[in-house]
Amino acid sequence: MTGNLYLIPVDLGNDSIDEVIPQKVLELTRKLDYFIVEDIRTARRYLSKIKTGHCIDDIRFSILNEHSKSEDIASLLKSVVEGHDVGVMSEAGLPGLADPGADVVRIAHEKGIRVIPLVGPSSIFMALIASGMNGQNFAFVGYLPVKPKEREQRIWMLESRSLNERQSQLFIEAPYRNNQLLTSLLSVCRKNTRLCIAYNISHEDEFIVTKTIGAWKKQTPDLHKKPCLFILNAGC
Repeated sequence: MTGNLYLIPVDLGNDSIDEVIPQKVLELTRKLDYFIVEDIRTARRYLSKIKTGHCIDDIRFSILNEHSKSEDIASLLKSVVEGHDVGVMSEAGLPGLADPGADVVRIAHEKGIRVIPLVGPSSIFMALIASGMNGQNFAFVGYLPVKPKEREQRIWMLESRSLNERQSQLFIEAPYRNNQLLTSLLSVCRKNTRLCIAYNISHEDEFIVTKTIGAWKKQTPDLHKKPCLFILNAGC
């Protein structure tokens, strides 16, 4: 019999683990000996933080990140095929959302392996429900283009889609480019379009604020190197 592939949530930073991760999820995570992770050092720190009952050096890690070759991903499931339960962990939050973990999950389904998602924090959904934006029709579009003209064109398209379809548009950026993205948003978007800026979600200095573009222009925050999520809504 094959093992199960568990999608393991982790905290979003320096959170109190018991406040953001359910006890049953922690108990299951502590029992696993095999993990597929983005970065071994980050994974080891998290497992040490939750006080796993195993010796960290005895846990087996496989790496899945943006540099992984598609032809090599299937081999990451070898332990599951051999009968071991394996956990997939992102750097933060839930695996599979803006995360390479989705690739191994797809292959697991193709191989008939049972995939089990576990409950935990997601900055995407936490920001959305706190934004006051439309939660019945929304799209997470990931990263926007880096080049200014292409980025501005993409923003214009997202704003138009939001206006025509009444759809909330969620996107992210590398923390060191947040301010450039915000400048483009303030330059391109209509003054009545609403923008939610959310960063450090679930931390003590959590910031989730929704204002019109016109209002953000009057008081523009410094978002440099903050883990940030943006939500745009030009409709109701």
